[in-house]
Amino acid sequence: MLKSKLKVLLAEHNMTQSKLSEITGIRPGTITNIVNNNIKQIPVEAVCKICELFHCDIGDIFQYVPNSQKKE
Repeated sequence: MLKSKLKVLLAEHNMTQSKLSEITGIRPGTITNIVNNNIKQIPVEAVCKICELFHCDIGDIFQYVPNSQKKE
């Protein structure tokens, strides 16, 4: 699964979710869902806007975390 690191990125830039929404035009609910890992599909346009704003790579926003193996 992909785990969001957006909360950390926002803190590093001393920026709130609201300010990110205001600057990028990304819906506040979308940003909240990304921060809280409650997003089923990643909006590519939103990720591109975040990368452009912070001059970062997608790997700075998301981290791949393997799913835990199911107990049999």
